Amino acid sequence: MASERQGDERPLGILCAMPEEMLLLSHAMHRPRTMTRAGARFVSGRLEGHPVVLAESGIGKVAAALTATLLVERYRCRGLLFSGVAGGLDPALGIGDIVVADRLIQHDYGAVIADRHVPFPAGAFPLGAPPSDVGFILDRELRARLRAALAGYVPPYLSGGVLGEAGGRQPQLLFGTVVTGDTFVNSAAARLHLHERWNAQAVEMEGAAVAQVATRFGVACVVIRALSDLAGEESQMDFGRFLELAAAAAADVVRRVVKVV
Repeated sequence: MASERQGDERPLGILCAMPEEMLLLSHAMHRPRTMTRAGARFVSGRLEGHPVVLAESGIGKVAAALTATLLVERYRCRGLLFSGVAGGLDPALGIGDIVVADRLIQHDYGAVIADRHVPFPAGAFPLGAPPSDVGFILDRELRARLRAALAGYVPPYLSGGVLGEAGGRQPQLLFGTVVTGDTFVNSAAARLHLHERWNAQAVEMEGAAVAQVATRFGVACVVIRALSDLAGEESQMDFGRFLELAAAAAADVVRRVVKVV
């Protein structure tokens, strides 16, 4: 996931899978102009004083890859940033925590050999001995700029009333591993497997596909995910309850880093 050339005045492409994730960012844009291409909604304008094209990609890897390609090819975006929600995998994390991906993996790509899924790098021919690392790694210089832009940032406190339980919690922001697949994870066993297999913090359905497109085009890629659920048996209920809250948290981080991607 390469970093951008300094001084590049081309727009930054910002993707969201769902309208709830896109809403606050579109409202914060100056002089937005909306277009529709290939079934996706694109909004061009300025965010925090910087040129951007905001896109609602739809859900899943194919939809995200299509939209990411349009952003780079048609809108000449200098980099790609995905903002949205995710399911938590790490037992140490909770609702509202924010993960900036420093490694992205397509967990469902690879081969089934002797009834076992063997991961391969996305896009590689899945035969032979797989390499030890199959992920997309955040560029070191870009990571440093992101950390500097987010220094001292603390996500909004969540009260017990918001969470629907006794006591509140202070969400955290961290850099970690996010895994991507075309399946909504609503299973405690699958959650445990993905966490242990990849030492991953979050699971979602688009990020690593955007990273694959960005890598082919040689542009920057950043994925920011706020946890709306914990990828277990209650995910289908928690996702709906906390979608807007988590999407707002991710959007807040995007506005703080748009100048450095």
